[in-house]
Amino acid sequence: MHLSGAHAYGFPSPDSDLDLKAVHVAATRSLLGLHPPRPTFDRAEIVDGVEIDYTSNEIGHVLAGVLRGNGNFLERILGTTTACSAPPLKELQPIVRRALHRRFHAHYRGFAVQQRANLIQEPTVKRLLYVLRTTSTGIHLLRAGELVIDLTQLADEMRLRDVDELVERKRAGEQASVTAELVSAWSPRIDRLFEDLDAARDASPLPDEAPNEGELDSWLVELRRAQLG
Repeated sequence: MHLSGAHAYGFPSPDSDLDLKAVHVAATRSLLGLHPPRPTFDRAEIVDGVEIDYTSNEIGHVLAGVLRGNGNFLERILGTTTACSAPPLKELQPIVRRALHRRFHAHYRGFAVQQRANLIQEPTVKRLLYVLRTTSTGIHLLRAGELVIDLTQLADEMRLRDVDELVERKRAGEQASVTAELVSAWSPRIDRLFEDLDAARDASPLPDEAPNEGELDSWLVELRRAQLG
């Protein structure tokens, strides 16, 4: 189970939600019948005043998403803010690292475009940081073949050393607002991050497609077969 959201991105506040994103393995026998289980489970509730948003996806669904370039699923497998895990995750992680490819560009670019539109509609520090985090993660992934989702760890590489001021404002409160002038001041730098993201795709050492789909498939089949035993 992976802790996502602001806690993973390096700018949680005392009132931040807890975003828990998990991967589960359906019983193999349940997949063989006429009515296979649904691949996704969602639950949201407030516990001791903290909103908890929980989502879990079945492992087959997750790996198919990784092959398509779904960064959300990639972060569940390779993210470092793990709340709890099982031995199969450690087996899977190096295989997924070998599966990295350029199609993740579309995920991170699309998510950043969406977050930028949200920022314009409702300017908050959180929305601004989400744009910076998403583009920065995508750039580093395509350049280095490594997943880093904490914006504070990427700030120097992305020439965002002054992002610390935004992070401190966000850590003081989930709904901290920003002025239109501040958004406007950051706009050219956001444009530059989008340009860097596209350039990182074009120059990336990663292949166009996952080079080891067969390896992922074999790992999943063996996982299913072991459950039947």
